[in-house]
Parts: sequence; C-alpha cells; structure tokens
Amino acid sequence: MRMVGTGRDAPRRTATFAELFTPKLLTVLREGYGLGDFRADVVAGLTVAIVALPLSMAIAIASGVTPARGLTTAIVGGFFVSLLGGSRFQVGGPAGAFIVLVALTVERHGVDGVILATMMAGLLLIAAGLLRLGTYIKFIPYPVTVGFTAGIAVIIFASQLHDLLGLRLAGHEPSAFLPKLTALAGAANTVNPAAVGLAALTVVLIVVLRRLRPAWPGILIGVVAASVLAWALALPVETIGSRFGDLPDTLPAPMLPAFSLAKMQAVLPDAVAFALLAAIESLLSAVVADGMTGRRHRSNCELVAQGVANVASPLFGGICVTGLIARTATNIRAGARGPVAGIMHSAFVLLFLLIAAPLARYVPLSALAAVLVVVAWTMAEKQEFWTLLRSSWGDATVLLATFGLTVFRDLTEGIVVGFALGAVLFINRMAQATGIEADLPLAVEDRADDANDARVPYDSDLATDPDIAVYRISGAFFFGAASTVGAVLDGNTGPFKAFVVDFAAVPFLDSTAANAIHRMAVKAKRQGVRLFITGASPSVRRSLLMHGVRPPLAKYRETIARALADIRTPPSPSVIPLRPASLP
Repeated sequence: MRMVGTGRDAPRRTATFAELFTPKLLTVLREGYGLGDFRADVVAGLTVAIVALPLSMAIAIASGVTPARGLTTAIVGGFFVSLLGGSRFQVGGPAGAFIVLVALTVERHGVDGVILATMMAGLLLIAAGLLRLGTYIKFIPYPVTVGFTAGIAVIIFASQLHDLLGLRLAGHEPSAFLPKLTALAGAANTVNPAAVGLAALTVVLIVVLRRLRPAWPGILIGVVAASVLAWALALPVETIGSRFGDLPDTLPAPMLPAFSLAKMQAVLPDAVAFALLAAIESLLSAVVADGMTGRRHRSNCELVAQGVANVASPLFGGICVTGLIARTATNIRAGARGPVAGIMHSAFVLLFLLIAAPLARYVPLSALAAVLVVVAWTMAEKQEFWTLLRSSWGDATVLLATFGLTVFRDLTEGIVVGFALGAVLFINRMAQATGIEADLPLAVEDRADDANDARVPYDSDLATDPDIAVYRISGAFFFGAASTVGAVLDGNTGPFKAFVVDFAAVPFLDSTAANAIHRMAVKAKRQGVRLFITGASPSVRRSLLMHGVRPPLAKYRETIARALADIRTPPSPSVIPLRPASLP
C-alpha cells in the first residue's frame, strides 16, 4: 500500500484496484443482504419498470429505431449497469439525451452504424474507467450541463411535434432544428384532432397524478388510458402496430454487427459523442443519487459498467445505455436497498416482453410523444437556467453558447465549446485571484507573537531594508497568472542587493510559473542580486528545483525573517584555487 502526500505534508492512502473497481453489488452483499432487503428491491424494481416501459419505447421511436430496441436496451443494458456499476441505486437504459445523437447516426450510417458506434463507445468507456478518468469527467462546468440539458429538451420537444399533432409530411422530416420547424409548419393543415386529443389526455393525466397521487405510475396510466380510448373508439391515429408491427415476444439472440475498418472510421465521431454523453449522464446521475442517499459512488467502476452495458446492449440489438436520473431517483424513492433493484427492473421489463408484448401494438404514437414532451419539460432546468442568466456575464455566456450550439448546430460542439469557454473563464478568474504584494512591512497587523499572547521585543533589524525587495505571491501561481506576476518580478530585480520572493501563500505552481521564476533568477544573478525563495511547500520547491531554480541561482529559506538575517550576514569570500605554473 503506497502513501502519497497531499497539500504540504498530510499523507493519504492511494486506493487499491479492488477498492476502485469492486461493483457495489458485492459491497452490498458483503454488508449483509436479507429477505427484507430483497423484498424492498423487488418492489422498487417493479416501480421503475412500470416507468421504464413506455419511456423506453418512446425514446427508441424518437431515435429512429423500433420500440423493441428500446426495451432490449432497458433489459440488457440496465442489467449490466446494476450488476457491475459503482453506484448502489443507478438504473440504466435508453436516455432522452441520446435521441438526437442516435437519430442523426441512423440518418447517416443506418441502424448498423448505431450498433457499431454504440459498441465502440462501450470500449471507450471501459478504457476511460480503467485509466481512472471518471474523476475528471465530472469536472464539467455547471452552466455547460444546464445549457446542454435545456438544448436537448428543446430538441426532444421539436422532434415529437410530428406524432404529437398527427401531422402528415410530404417528404422526409429533416433532422436539423430550423429545417424541421419549417417542414412541420408546412404540414400544419394536416393536424389530426384525434391524435391531439389523446396527447392532451396523456399529458393531463401525467401532470394531475404527479400532483395528486405522486406514488402512482402516472406515465403508464396515461399511456394505457390513451390506448384503451383509441382502441374502444377506433380512432384514426397511428399506433405502434400500424407503424412497426407487433413487438417480438422474446429477446433476440446475440449477434455481432457487420463491421469493417472503413465503417469503424466513419462512425468513430459518433462513438466518441456517445461515450462522452454516456459518461456525463451516468456520473451526473450517480452524483444525484449520492446526494439523495448520503452514499458515495465509485466513478471509475461506474464508467467500466457503462462500457460493458454499451457493448452488451447492441449485441442483442439495443442502442446506447446510460444512467438515468429520473429512473434512479424513482428507484430511491421506491425504497431500493441496493443494485438488486436495478436488476429486478430489467427482469420485469423482460417479463413484459415475454408475456404482454402484443398489447403494445395498440399504443398510440401521439401518447408516447406526449410522454416525451413531459420528459422534455421536466428535464429542462428552467429555474437553474434563469438563475445562471442573472448570476454573471461569464456564466451566462457559457450557458447561452452551449444551449445555442446544442440546438442549432451539434450536441458535441455544444459540450466542447461550452467546456472550453468555461475553462477560459475559470483561468481568467484564477489569474485575477493570484496577487503579488511588494515592499510591505513584515508585520502587517498588531497581534500576539504566539498562541500564549506573548510578545517579544521589537527588532529594528527586521524592518525592510531599502536595498532589499520583498515580494509575496498569493494564490495558485500558474500559466494564467505567470505573465503578469513574472513581468512584475522580472522588471524589478535591480538596483537591489537582494531579492526575496515569498511563496508561503502559494498552494500550487505549474511549469510556466516555475520557468518565469527561473528567468527572473538568471537575470538577478547576472545583475549581482542575491535571490531568496521563502515559505515554499515541498511540492512548490520541487517544481522550482526541476526547472533550474537552485543554488547558486537562488537560496531557499523557511521564512522571510530568516532570509533577511542571511542577507545581512556578509557572504564568505570566494576562494579561487591558484593554477599551477606550467613546467618548462
């Protein structure tokens, strides 16, 4: 077991491989898992399955694939997410956030392209987890998350208008946002009142039941009510059966997709987008679950589980899998005790596929579209969006850039540009927070010299010598602040006889900053100015030494007072050995 330092000298233990990658299922079983726990997980799994049934089919249809693929994703992908995951309560399955990505990939490369891209994304997620990148993926700025989620919500809403209103388009529905709205507006005269009525009924039932009976499965009740009404009245609306036929009553046999090097290269950008979005969504869901339960998830283990799920799901014909905030929260509220609840959720969805699949043919597509409209309204963090708009110009810029690019350009561009803008703004703020103070008295306030309120006589030798420059750097000294601080230091090395730079308030120093100090040290030595580095932590001193800031360029002391005492001590005269005369 290896010990490493954190901060200045506090040691911490490095987590072992087993601690990082042991599934939470094994942790729960080791802690003791009884019949009461299993009973609670069965009830929670059934509750989540009731929510997942209509959502899985709706998301698959909106993604441009068959509803059966959505159910397969919930069964296979959800099983492996719970079996191998690093969160006790995570529930996996098809996500609304993937609708646009999957639909675009289907349009460009076909369903086979989606299958191959999903498997490649799974391998990327496994690699990311084993490389322990889960900790860093969570460092997505909050405005990026809110802007991206709101953009996805808008796109989902727009994608459901076709089925929601029962429109009949003359040609193919465009995938881009503005052309889609233009095509839908051109078909406004084909609105189907029956489809609109069923959609309205579904929305009303979901909203009213959430308010009055939150424990009831409002989504399932709304879809069932619309289906019964459409069947009983023989309403002229499109259903799952009329568009896709009957659902299969069994899980398909595993099969590798057809692939080639050219195909893999073609879908690689989609695979990267799938992996990035799956990682963000799943880790965000795990964090939400931690906040609801007081537990802690294993982020890298979770990434590996998501990767395995995204490799397994397409083998059975499924699509992208990720952790789902809504279903995970439902799982927790239903009383889940551990990952068995997620496994039971997959088992109940499989049971529906085996027993009741023929009933799905009567489900109106407008009812499923209504479900996704409610999902889009819920997932759009409206209050958070408005708060960020008012918080600061930097957050508002990142938010609007991410939102605009997600809606009007591309999801991946929205995330990448938003993250880049957030990083630049963070660097700017950190650089502004890094300060340098010059020529200040050593005692900046009147206070006791030690904890016992004792005082020591004033020593006039400690007063700042006019021939000695004292600088104090505070804050993280990194590339964002290196040019500013370096310019101050580099421009003031003379005409002093000594130069003191205090690093006591510097928690971190990067190579750019260390190089700036080295340039200043070289200039000081050339001008005959003695340089002292004080208060440097071991990590800061190590960085400086690695970049050449070492004797005789600079001397290291613990405090400014110690450096001043050494400066006032005359240096020992240099002894130059005499060179022996050459023999004739």
